[in-house]
Amino acid sequence: MSKPARLLAAAPLAVTVAVTMTACVSRPGTAEAAATPAPAATSAAASATPTQVAPTRTAAAPEIPDTPAGRQLRWLLDALTRAPVPDSELAGHFTATFLENIPPEQMNQVLVAFKGLRLEQITKSQDRELVALGTAGGAPYEISLSVDATGLIDYLRFGTPKAPAPTSWAELDERLAKVAPETGFLAAEVTGHGTCRPVHGVARRTARPLGSMFKLYVLGAVAERIRGGAFGWDTELTITPELKSLPSGELQDRPDGSKVTVLEAAKLMISISDNTATDLLIHKVGRRAVERTMRAWGGHDRRNVPFLTTRELFVLKGADYPRYAKRYLSMRTPQRRAYLDKVVGKVPLSDITPWTSPRALDTLEWYGSPTDVCEAYAHLAKLPDEHVGEVLSINDAGLGLDRGQWPAVWHKGGSEPGVFDMSFLARSSNGRTYVVTAMAGDPAKPLDQTRLGPELLGLVRGAFTLVKTR
Repeated sequence: MSKPARLLAAAPLAVTVAVTMTACVSRPGTAEAAATPAPAATSAAASATPTQVAPTRTAAAPEIPDTPAGRQLRWLLDALTRAPVPDSELAGHFTATFLENIPPEQMNQVLVAFKGLRLEQITKSQDRELVALGTAGGAPYEISLSVDATGLIDYLRFGTPKAPAPTSWAELDERLAKVAPETGFLAAEVTGHGTCRPVHGVARRTARPLGSMFKLYVLGAVAERIRGGAFGWDTELTITPELKSLPSGELQDRPDGSKVTVLEAAKLMISISDNTATDLLIHKVGRRAVERTMRAWGGHDRRNVPFLTTRELFVLKGADYPRYAKRYLSMRTPQRRAYLDKVVGKVPLSDITPWTSPRALDTLEWYGSPTDVCEAYAHLAKLPDEHVGEVLSINDAGLGLDRGQWPAVWHKGGSEPGVFDMSFLARSSNGRTYVVTAMAGDPAKPLDQTRLGPELLGLVRGAFTLVKTR
């Protein structure tokens, strides 16, 4: 049985300026783009962040083996210099199943993003599989490639070299303390009653900026309203100018008046952190419904009320800053609600200027602790709706747990300048469920996500091993 076509690709930072993208197909029929967004159009996908140490550059390119996999790598490196390449050429190098999941247009976007990639080292070579290291845009990447029996590519991954997993909680704590001035961490088991039983934590009850992890509560509010019969997953939402937000995402680029189902919006909100999809869903369920869900699930930080849309946060932090922000923060909650509707909601997207340094992280964001995040996952897991798991399992951010040992993995992350968070739920093969959340922040300067992303992934990966073997 052939493996499903898969592409996991991250565009180099130099190519996408401030936006790092990941495209992932993990099973036939599923093709999603994934990016963990940050306000001000700055985003970073955890699986796409370059590792902290670049491979040693050699004077001459390594010799590529004359194997079916090696010949396809040679073609790939050449195609990266010429991208975009014709659809007919792609059809001669990828299996039909692969191109069904990653259409030629999307594949060419990846090839264009990786133009200039330099091969540094072949680390694994077999007839039908190989792994190589390369650099693009000054960042290191690991290229994994395999071919089917006919020599066509059926698996291609541009990822980041993995950081080693810690082998003890003491090692995890030591490494976590080095990633950022402010950190939070929790590894916990979700009990049969839907509560979180801590296994190991660092500042596990300290509320910090969530970034786009707040979208877990939006998904929860949507699922609860659907369970109550208010609407369905197939209900259509209309994309209007006032509900469009900034990237990450793709819905902001669709024509005004376009329709999208609740299910499609939910998938985009979680898998690629689509901000317009998020705001459409908040508008559908109502701001107060999301606030009720957050409170009911244990999130009691008063700064989350009113619950901001992504567009509102962009305006408060990016439009004529700090004029709107100061005015908003000077008000009480009822006045804030009116100000959001009557003033902030009328500011055009064109007035927003992206920011690259930490801004108002303690007053304008969404907030929760590692414990709050775990409780959110626990409540999501209790919902009797298979679509919730379908939405959350599309993108694992490159965590790469052994699916034989961990058959179900959910993920949501979040970032903005000065914030980088990751959270995962994984169900083990023996039926036990764990949540691991890692949060990093620096209110004074931007975080080095090229170093931080792989390191946090390594810590999370190690935590799942440690909880399973305890």
